Amino acid sequence: MTHPIIIIGAGLAGWTTARELRKLDKSTPVLLITGDSGDFYAKPSLSNAFAQRRDPSQLVTTPAARMAETQAITLQVNTKVTGIDTVTQTVRTSQGDFNYAQLVLATGAQPIRIPLAGDAAAEVLSVNSLRDFSTFHARLISNSSADIRRGIRDHVVIMGAGLIGCEFANDLISSGFAVTVVDPSSNPIAALLPAGLGEQLREALANLGVSWQFGTTVQSVDHQREGGSALTVKLANGAMLQADVVLSAIGLRADLSLAQAAGLQCERGIVVDERLQTSAAKVYALGDAVQYASGRTLPYVMPIMHAAKALAATLAGQPTPVQFPLMPVAIKTTAMPLVVAPAAPGTAGQWTQSEPGVWLFADADQAVKGFALSGAQTSRRAELAKRVL
Repeated sequence: MTHPIIIIGAGLAGWTTARELRKLDKSTPVLLITGDSGDFYAKPSLSNAFAQRRDPSQLVTTPAARMAETQAITLQVNTKVTGIDTVTQTVRTSQGDFNYAQLVLATGAQPIRIPLAGDAAAEVLSVNSLRDFSTFHARLISNSSADIRRGIRDHVVIMGAGLIGCEFANDLISSGFAVTVVDPSSNPIAALLPAGLGEQLREALANLGVSWQFGTTVQSVDHQREGGSALTVKLANGAMLQADVVLSAIGLRADLSLAQAAGLQCERGIVVDERLQTSAAKVYALGDAVQYASGRTLPYVMPIMHAAKALAATLAGQPTPVQFPLMPVAIKTTAMPLVVAPAAPGTAGQWTQSEPGVWLFADADQAVKGFALSGAQTSRRAELAKRVL
C-alpha cells in the first residue's frame, strides 16, 4: 500500500502546495487534514470585507469539496491532529491514525494574546481565520443593527497599530463604525514604515475619523456597570474608553505546538533548510509557522507562493531550494495606499524621502536596500524593485 503525502493545514500554504504538486504529479495520493471546514478563501480579504459589504460566506472563493475534487486529493475536515511520530511516519488525529510517505506542516500562526485584567477580558476578539472573522462580523452586526436605527455608531477599539490593525481601522471607519487604535509606539506600522510616512498614514486615517492612542496599552476590559453588551476599556495612561467590541491585532506567533511535541527543531518558527525540510527526514514545513534558512519568518502571501512551488517540486522528486525574490508588501489602507519592501532584518541604514510618495532605505554605502511608496506612487513598485541591491 502506498502511503500518501499528508498536508496538515488548509490555509493558503496547504492548498497552494497541493495545487502546485498536482501540476507535477497527478497520481501520488495526497491527504489534506484540517481542523476547520477547509474552504478556500483569501486571508487578506478579512481586513477589508466590511467596506466591500461582504459577509463571511461571500469570502469563500472555492468550497473545500470542490478544491479536493479539482486537485484529486482526499480531504479530512474538522479533524484535530493530536500528534506526529516521525519514526513510524504516523499522524495521530481525532479521526484515527494516518501513515505518510512525506509530511507537510502548514500549521500557520496564532494571534498573540497579552494578559488583560477585567471581567470582559475573554470577550476581546482576534481575527486570523474565516472562523474568527465570522465571530467578529456577527458581533458587530448584531450590536449595530439596533444602534443604527437609533443613530448610534458602534465603537471598536483596536489593540495594535501594525499592518493588520491599520487595515481593519480603515475598513471599519469607512463602514460607519467609530474606531480607536491603541498602540505603545508613536506611529502606525512603525516596524515597517519610515517615521515620516507613518505620520502621513496617521493623519490620513485621522482625517477619516480614526482616533489614536499612542504610547500606551490596554490594561483591562470590563462590562459596563449597567450590565449591557458595551465594554469599558482602561488604558495604561489612565484613559477610559467605551467600546462595543475590542479587537486585538498585536501580531502573530508561529504555531509550534505540533512540531515541538514531535521533537522538531524550533526557534521563532519551525526551522527548515533551503529545501524546506525540517530537522526530521521526510517532514517539510512552509508558511507562517516557519523560520526559513535565512533566519527570517515571512508571514505574507508572496513568500508562501514561492515556497509552495519549490516544495511541490521537492515532493515530486525534484529537490528544489526555495529562492525568494524581493517581495514588496501592499498595505490595504485606502486612506493612503502603501507598498513597502523592507530591508532584510539587521541591515544598517536609514530612510530618506527622495521625492513625494517615495522613500528609500539606503545603507552606509548609499546602496538601496528597501523602499516604501504611497498614494499614486505605489504603481512604481516594479521600477523601484530594480533599484534594490
